[in-house]
Formats: sequence, C-alpha cells, structure tokens
Amino acid sequence: MERIISASRSLETELTVVYLGPPGTHTHLACFEYFGSSIQAQSKESIEEVFEAVEKRRVSYGVAPIENSTEGSVNQTLDMLIESEVMICGEVMFQVSHNLLSQSGKSQDIRKIYSHPSALEQCRKWLRKNLPNVEVAETVSTAKAAQMATEDSKAAAIASSFAASLYSLKVIESQIEDYRHNYTRFLVLGLNIHKRTGRDKTSILFSISHAPGSLYRALKPFSEKGINLTKIESRPLKDRPWEYIFFLDFEGHTTDFHVKEAFAEMKENVLFFKILGSYPQRSQEW
Repeated sequence: MERIISASRSLETELTVVYLGPPGTHTHLACFEYFGSSIQAQSKESIEEVFEAVEKRRVSYGVAPIENSTEGSVNQTLDMLIESEVMICGEVMFQVSHNLLSQSGKSQDIRKIYSHPSALEQCRKWLRKNLPNVEVAETVSTAKAAQMATEDSKAAAIASSFAASLYSLKVIESQIEDYRHNYTRFLVLGLNIHKRTGRDKTSILFSISHAPGSLYRALKPFSEKGINLTKIESRPLKDRPWEYIFFLDFEGHTTDFHVKEAFAEMKENVLFFKILGSYPQRSQEW
C-alpha cells in the first residue's frame, strides 16, 4: 500500500526527501520504508541540515532518528524540534541490525573498527567478547564508517547490509547487536499537520514553573479525558540553566474534541506550549 501511495504521489510531483546521510544509513532505509522507492532521496551530513532543508522548503520532507529502543532518545533531534518550525507528519519504526564489514571479510585483518556512537554502544557486549583488543573509533554515521572501511584494508565498519552492498564490503559477522529487539523510531518532517486518520499520535512540548505539583497539573487533563500518553521526556533549555522543556507523545489528533479540551486546560498550567504535529501512529510489532 505504501508503494502504491508513493507511486501515486510521484505522478503528481516528484517527492524529494532529505535524510541524515551519507547513503546507506538506517535513516536512508527508513525513507524507503515510509515513502517507497519512487522518491528522490538526498543525504545531509547533520540533523540540523535536514531540518533546515525542510524549513526553507528546499525539499518535500525530511527523515531523522528520534529514539532507539535500547539507547534512548537522539538529543540533537529533540533540540532541533525546540528551535525549528518544522512539523512532525509521520513516523517510521525500523528494526536495526548491525553487521561487521571490511574489504577482506576476515576478522584477523582488523586493526580498527569505525561506526556511529549509537551503533558502537548497541554492539558493546559483542565487541568486548569477540574483538576486545581492537581499537574503536566514532564516526558521524554508520554509512560514513563503511566509506572509511573502503579506504583502509585494516579497518572494519559496523553498518547495515545495505551499506555493505553499496560500498562493496564483505560481511565478517551479521547481527552483532547485543539485543535482537533493537528498533529505531524515525520522524518524518514537513511543514503541515497530517490529516486525521482515526489512529493517530500527537507530539507536543511544554515548560512549567518551578512549583510543587506543576507537572501533575499540566498532565492531569490527559488523565481526565482518557488520553493515553506514550512518551514523556525532559531536555534542558540551553540558554536557561536548570530549566527544562518537556516532550510529550500521546494517542489522538489535534482535531479530536477531547484533545482540544485537554489542550485548553493544559495551557492554563504551563509557561510555554507548542504542537509539534499529529500523524498516523505506526504499529509496534516487537
């Protein structure tokens, strides 16, 4: 169905989607998972550049990672949601599997392993058990690690099987992540709120005063209206030491009557309030 929708959209106008690159990252794969293959995908070197391209209308949509099931949130994406006017208009739940790649495909040749910090952390136990004496170095992405492995016969990369085929590397070992149920949630970024589907999720952010019970009063309307919260997280405000902003995900759409009521009551008890977007909720099958 997603590929049919993607093909239909491409007949109207070619979709340009920007993602955290280079080519071969899991974010690149998430683009195809959500939009299908009938898109023009462009890579960017940073999450900030992904947001900027969408905000300045250079592309139709952007895709960026927001959280991993074992390592938690991607703080840079959270920070950009505070600063940017970009909206969340979709999400992708993608199972992430890591592979050890090199030119030769032989573990005895490896002197250094490259990968993104999150990938290295997700494979920490495997690396300690199987390659405890090999130097590990961080890169900006798993695909960048694969690129670097193509330039050094003594180097290996932790990256996707897609990156292996893209950069002509051999798989030394597949599925080296410490936990098999390793999922990453990606956000689809645009400039408009998605239409109501009946099975939606909404994301907002808000700040509260330093007073007893302030968080309770802010969230109380959701309980009273029977709205299910799916995520809450705080982030420090960069220009105000020891002050925090809260990110909240819940089931429902901004146009739902009970959500509108909850917002009206919530605004009476918060200092700052911002709707990040309403979008179709993806199933969590793990």
